[in-house]
Amino acid sequence: MNVPTDPVFWLVAGLAILLVGLAKGGFAGLGAASMPLIALVMDPVQGAAMLLPILMVQDVVSVWSFRKEFDRTVLWQMLPGAAAGIFLGWLFANSVSSEAVKGLVGLIAFAFGAYRMMEKRLGTAGWAEAMPGWVGTFWGGVAGFTSHVAHAGGPPFQIWALSRNLPHTIFIGTSAIFFAAINYMKVPAYLALGQFNAETLWLTALFMPLAIVSTIAGVILVRRISPARFHLAINLLMIVVGAELIREAIW
Repeated sequence: MNVPTDPVFWLVAGLAILLVGLAKGGFAGLGAASMPLIALVMDPVQGAAMLLPILMVQDVVSVWSFRKEFDRTVLWQMLPGAAAGIFLGWLFANSVSSEAVKGLVGLIAFAFGAYRMMEKRLGTAGWAEAMPGWVGTFWGGVAGFTSHVAHAGGPPFQIWALSRNLPHTIFIGTSAIFFAAINYMKVPAYLALGQFNAETLWLTALFMPLAIVSTIAGVILVRRISPARFHLAINLLMIVVGAELIREAIW
């Protein structure tokens, strides 16, 4: 078993775990930068496998914290599509190289970072006002696919869920339940791909305390601090990291 000794790995991976913990605690969107960061310092397929058990434990904390605050309609609309998206993500990951996965992770990070930077100008909050529920199922499918490949289902989820104009804590609770469901749905696909091994599970165990503490911190801080203060820096980070991953995949 080869556990990384490079301090850069531990710094970058630790930052990724911290961001995803804060995201699970309520700072929606921060976690989308975690997988691109990890892909900078380890194989993206194995990095996704390392993160998944951490996400599942964090889901328990976040779902329990917001268990009474969620929107059933959004969940019913999006979860069927998410299941289909996870299946497509399994087909993709099962048939391409790790470099192609790295390139896709980079493309997702760059595109979503740029989208968020332009979000207010695009006026996405009103896109789905008069749209039927199947549009939510479509975005659920996109979220399932990007979540399977890169644990980056947040932006597609937000495109639909934000259009519902949910109260802040209802949005957070709905997000927590949605991603808890799809993370547990991803387990059979990851097992079928053979992504779990001794090294990834050992790294999972080492990072688990930071993951739990950062999730609890997010739950506490989200009710006191505006998440918008963090988003500009994270969006810029996603664009830069995404561009670097695309460069590495091509060259």
